[in-house]
Formats: sequence, structure tokens, C-alpha cells
Amino acid sequence: MFTLSEENYLKAIYHLELDADKGISTNAIAKKLETKASSVTDMIKKLSEKEVVVYIKYKGVKLTGLGKKTAANIVRKHRLWEVFLVDKLNFSWDEVHDVAEQLEHIKSPKLIEQLDAFLGFPTHDPHGDPIPDKEGNLKTIEKSLLSTLSKNESGVCVGVDDSSSEFLKFLDKKGITLGKQLTVIEKEDFDDSVSIKIDDKKLSISNKIANNLYIKKI
Repeated sequence: MFTLSEENYLKAIYHLELDADKGISTNAIAKKLETKASSVTDMIKKLSEKEVVVYIKYKGVKLTGLGKKTAANIVRKHRLWEVFLVDKLNFSWDEVHDVAEQLEHIKSPKLIEQLDAFLGFPTHDPHGDPIPDKEGNLKTIEKSLLSTLSKNESGVCVGVDDSSSEFLKFLDKKGITLGKQLTVIEKEDFDDSVSIKIDDKKLSISNKIANNLYIKKI
């Protein structure tokens, strides 16, 4: 069994490993969790004793097989609860993250398996992120950032890199949601802003926004 704090560390390392091809530094973990590097060092020692992480000097922290499965299960619970909150309780996609952060620490495997079945075995959460299966396997889809599309290229919005409440509320205002088709009309050389067509409307968005929207090209 793991404490809430230990689970948060495992989940943080899991997310960092998805974008890295080497061990994760204690500073990177500290930044992710907004804590001190010394606190990370203490926690890594505890997690090493539980055989869910290994720390190699000068190479950083890596999850063990058990660590990856444990962390993936936490992510699985988080994303299933997000689906439940949106689909069954009518939460908006910008409201669910903080609530799911609390629900992800529920220990009952039976509850999560029945929740998965009740929801119809969803493959992605409301933000487009894939949901690991009970073995910890993660199915990914081919996707690109909107900023990488060229003029006249189109794609369907399949996810966001920034899942903050502020960003999701902004997207709602602009009518940008998962499943929407976006077509690049123009790209500005000056600031890399992008003009797109969505629902027969033209919309200008900044490079920052384009770098936070995942698109599946069509």
C-alpha cells in the first residue's frame, strides 16, 4: 500500500517518463510537484525501499516494472473518474481535474473495474488523454500539435497539452472542443500565430494556443 503522497510522486514520475528517454532528475520531479529537491530525495529513498523506483547516480530516477504498473493504475483511476464526472454528472471538462485528483486515491479495484464497465470501457478521458488498461498498458494515437500543420492542412482536435481550467475555459469560449475539425487558413511569419477555420468561422489563435492543441491529421 502507498500513501497519498507516494502515489502523487509515482504519478509525477510516470508523466515525466512519457516525455523522456532517460532517467528523471530530482529537480524535474521537484518542479512538477512544486516542492523542494530535498523533499524529493527523501521520498525517492522511501520509494526505492518499496521497489517501485530505482535511482542511479548521475542518471536520475526511473520507475521499476511494479512502479510503472502502480502509477498507470493511479492515472487510470483519475481518467476514468474524469469520464464519469463529465458523462454522468454533467461536469464541464475544466472542472474535473481537481475532483479526480481526490478520487484517484480510492483503493478498491472492484469499484474501478465496475466503473470502467459502467462507462462502457472508454479509451480516452475528456481531454483526449488515453486511459491505461488494468494491466497498465497505454494505447496512444498518432497526433500532432496544431502549430505543426501547414497552410490548407486539416485535422480533428483529439487532445490538449495544457489541461488547466483557464485554458479549457478559453477553448470553450472559442468553440474548440474534442472532435472539432480545424483547417489552417494562414500562418503568420511574424509571431507564428495561426488563422483557422472551424464550423465555417475564421478564428485567429496565438502560437501558444496552437502549441497546446493536439490534432489528428485528415
